[in-house]
Amino acid sequence: MKIIDAESPLAQSANLVAGNIEQLKALFPELITEGPNGVAVNVDVLKTLVGERAITDADEKYGLNWHGKRRARQLALTPSTGTLRPCPVESVDWDSTQNLMIEGDNLEVLKLLQKSYAGKVKLIYIDPPYNTGSDFVYSDNFQDNVKNYLAFTGQLEGGQPVSSNTEASGRFHTNWLNMIYPRVKLAWDLLRADGFLLVSIDDKEFGHLRTVLNELCGEENFIATLVFDRNRKNDAKLVSSGHEYMVLYARNKQLLTELDMRLRAPKEGVDEVRELFAELRKKHNDNWVAVLAGLKEHYATFVEDDPRLPLARFTKVDKRGPYRDDGDPSWPGGGGPRYDVPHPKTGKACTVPSRGWVWPTYERMKQEIDAGNIVFGEDEKKIPSIRRNLFEKDDQVLRSVIFSYAQKASQDFAALFDGQMVFQNPKSYRDLHRLISYLTEPGDLILDFFAGSGTTGHGTMLTSAEAEPSRRFVLVQLPEPLDPTNKEQKIAAEFCDRLGKPRTIAELTKERLRRASAKIKADSPMFAGDTGFRVFKLDTSNIRAWNPQPEDLEASLLDHQEHILPGRSEDDLLYELLLKLGLDLCVPIEQRKIAGKTVHSVGAGVLMACLAENITVDDVETLAQGIVTWHEALAPAGDTTCVFRDSAFANDVAKTNMAAILEQHGIQNVRSL
Repeated sequence: MKIIDAESPLAQSANLVAGNIEQLKALFPELITEGPNGVAVNVDVLKTLVGERAITDADEKYGLNWHGKRRARQLALTPSTGTLRPCPVESVDWDSTQNLMIEGDNLEVLKLLQKSYAGKVKLIYIDPPYNTGSDFVYSDNFQDNVKNYLAFTGQLEGGQPVSSNTEASGRFHTNWLNMIYPRVKLAWDLLRADGFLLVSIDDKEFGHLRTVLNELCGEENFIATLVFDRNRKNDAKLVSSGHEYMVLYARNKQLLTELDMRLRAPKEGVDEVRELFAELRKKHNDNWVAVLAGLKEHYATFVEDDPRLPLARFTKVDKRGPYRDDGDPSWPGGGGPRYDVPHPKTGKACTVPSRGWVWPTYERMKQEIDAGNIVFGEDEKKIPSIRRNLFEKDDQVLRSVIFSYAQKASQDFAALFDGQMVFQNPKSYRDLHRLISYLTEPGDLILDFFAGSGTTGHGTMLTSAEAEPSRRFVLVQLPEPLDPTNKEQKIAAEFCDRLGKPRTIAELTKERLRRASAKIKADSPMFAGDTGFRVFKLDTSNIRAWNPQPEDLEASLLDHQEHILPGRSEDDLLYELLLKLGLDLCVPIEQRKIAGKTVHSVGAGVLMACLAENITVDDVETLAQGIVTWHEALAPAGDTTCVFRDSAFANDVAKTNMAAILEQHGIQNVRSL
């Protein structure tokens, strides 16, 4: 029975360097050789394969460079020494939900998620600090980032004070770049081949962000920059800057082209108009003037930044519903086909648009005419127009300019918190709902590792209420301290005090998710989908690392006899195993009592674990046979790993007998912690 200790690959997050070497080896086996420190890349062979002129280490080369970039790259490749500890008490619908809210430093969390979630995320959306000069700064530590995180957040003594990244620091942009680079690098590997990365930013770091993303994601995968009109102020000295950006990249844009993927989403409010149209038509007995008047009354309720506002352009109505007949029938860009189209009354050829017809042949255009989608003028002199019917084409393409005012987002957020503004400048959950609808499908996984006020979780739950199966989310938020003496944080700190919770941003994130969940259920009583979330918290690994005290080696040896840190529960150990074995943190887990011990079956028998603290010689046979019987009934498709607590066995005989019985019955991977 092999022991899983702190140095074992099974006790660590994904080794990204080893993974990179394996990928190189698969492509070019001759590239890999042995060096003084183990496996190495033969640079001479690399020059032969790609040509010497394709390799450069020159100082002058295109790209964005800054102090610490090499270290930031290495930081992303350094395995994590942490784990995620489950917190069912702080969760909603723990037993059934597929959503995650993780409290911790996102750099470490992204490392820990690699084995379980690499290639599984459809959409990553982040709203990182904009580097305004007052943003929270968390300095990564190359040696032990988990310990550094615990110190920063006050969970260890001797923590460093939290500071802001001011322009007077001398490394204003450098600090921001060193923060964003390793996190995006790690997150990129979590995306599916058809996935998307969406990043919010403003003018302060927009140029730097684009250059970094081009390097990490590939300039060829850039799709668009979305511009959000947030505010209109008239108090600026030079220019009123009231916009923000969202930069959109595809994981593999070429694949999207090959799949002929088209980003479309239902137009906001169409179903509402459809129901109203049916009511008005029945009420007014197909009096179209009265029906249109009723629709216009509904349109008049739309506010300036209402996403339903484009519906108000459908200002005509008949039995097919609201429509507009001002569509341009000409070929985009000019040079389109020219052919005769007879006018239905005069029989003469209609005037051809200067750019030609949009349809390749008259026969194709005739199909639209017969379908009633072409509107002719009084005679052939007027160019025909296209009729667009609201109910017959109720989806739309994503536009690059979006009106979404910050004041409305703040009002929506405050309404969830009984009118209190406990979070400054929250993003609009309506915007996220719309973007999630465009970029994902039901059942997809969405990740936000700068969760902030929890807007992405709210938007995901709202989208799930419209289509099954529910989309899933993984949110990550640092427990950033709230200072009651800071006027911008005072309301939030006092709110946490009233809840009896720690004064941190992460507590606001969780509370927002709870309240959004309750509201969505109340607003959609027929919706039975997923509005819960499991809470996990970043901590040091449950497996004790070898840290000898030179002044008392004997005590160090005695302490290390128990490989598990004191105070860690069976659930703590179980979920660390899930992470390190690459299993989903929401995978189904069953429990049975066998020989008086709790045995867990994870993922229908992919992992079986008995983490009891005592297993006597007399317990072994009954416990082993019970596990074997259950394993045979589960009949997992692949190999099963079975794990025990190493210190639980009464002696080596008990441990050896357990492994022997299990291996005889086909369970070959028997390990102990």
